[in-house]
Amino acid sequence: MLPDLAALRQVEARDGPLSLERRRALLAALAATMRRRAEAIAAAADADFGGRSAVETLLADVKLVADAALHARRHLRRWARPRRVAVPFPFWPSRAREEWVPKGIVGIMAPWNYPVQLALLPAIDALAAGNRLLVKPSEATPATAALIADILAEALGPEIARCVQGGPEVSAEFAAQPFDHLVFTGSTATGRKVAEAAARNLVPVTLELGGKCPALVLPGARLEEAARAILAGKALNAGQTCVAPDTVLLIGHEREAFLAACRATGIARPETAVANDRQAARLEALCADARLTRLGEDGPGRRLALAVAEAPADHKLHQEEIFGPVLALQPLAGLEAALDWLRARPAPLAVYLFGASAAEEARLAAAVRSGAIIHGRCVEYAGFPALAFGGTGASGFGRRNGEAGFRELSLLRARVRHGRWSLSRLLDPPRDAGALRLVRRLLGLGLGGSVPGKP
Repeated sequence: MLPDLAALRQVEARDGPLSLERRRALLAALAATMRRRAEAIAAAADADFGGRSAVETLLADVKLVADAALHARRHLRRWARPRRVAVPFPFWPSRAREEWVPKGIVGIMAPWNYPVQLALLPAIDALAAGNRLLVKPSEATPATAALIADILAEALGPEIARCVQGGPEVSAEFAAQPFDHLVFTGSTATGRKVAEAAARNLVPVTLELGGKCPALVLPGARLEEAARAILAGKALNAGQTCVAPDTVLLIGHEREAFLAACRATGIARPETAVANDRQAARLEALCADARLTRLGEDGPGRRLALAVAEAPADHKLHQEEIFGPVLALQPLAGLEAALDWLRARPAPLAVYLFGASAAEEARLAAAVRSGAIIHGRCVEYAGFPALAFGGTGASGFGRRNGEAGFRELSLLRARVRHGRWSLSRLLDPPRDAGALRLVRRLLGLGLGGSVPGKP
């Protein structure tokens, strides 16, 4: 067992679960610390990425986390309220209820693309549910990882939260720990390994994985509006977002018209760089042999211009998650062809719709699996603190954020208090023929028969 996990276990054994008031105080402290350290977070992310938009960091990694913490604090009493459960008549006057209790200690494995947000949003869910937590930030963003450790220490303290840092070997060891729940955000391939490691200890997992999120541009769409919304989502964080639009399925519009609409948006180059040379090389290899239409000029460092890529259906561009400032384009004959395209691939985190009628949206919702269906914009829904977020199948399972995240990281426990007597006691052993007649009557069967094992 990792020393930090052992230390948290000792605190848990000594102090027990966190009270509602303690949780609310910790959530408020985390929100305040995020605001106080906002400039430092932006500077650390900029250093790690070799150029990251301060606006994007302050919105997606600072404000989103602070708002989520305050949202959880505001609604926590309602979320945690036990609920009464109906008791069948034969057991009256028993009373039953269900209550949400902490699971214990939650492990959180965060990726590099939104290093603060994806470490601390699950931490908020864990805190709201009354758990202690151990966080493993990505080694690909070392300055931000060190700052996350400082934020956890300042806002929550070492008896509530700890941070473990290190490379792939530490990550592998972390995934194999006997947590009470493990939250992982990252690629589908790594998610499989994490789930396998956790399964050895029967640790439940929440996986938020990749997803080649398609954007369907239907005949009813206004191309200029659709192109702007899609490119705004793709430009955010240089496309290094799990819910970024990955592939445009163009239906009822000419490719030239769509490309012209993309150029007219003026969205040509992300303000954030591709995170490192390895990611840049991966993107270059992924787009080999594809037809690229660049929407602008590359900037300094790894600030790559947005590009639209076209390739045959069997090209790796349509098999692997792009995760960068490249937008795949696939013209299709109609909605049914788009549904066939979607059903032939793993379920994405989100499907984005543009120009869909109510009937078309209903047809898609009934025909395909996805974590979300979003009409009119891209990515932004992931910032709704009250909206459950997650995937299905290859894009992950489990939900985080808001009440859904609280429930995900809580244990639903049954509580029953029996009365001194109830009708059900008539069926206690030893039983006579009257017990069988009573059961037959309860089942609506005729009277008669005998008690097994008796003459």
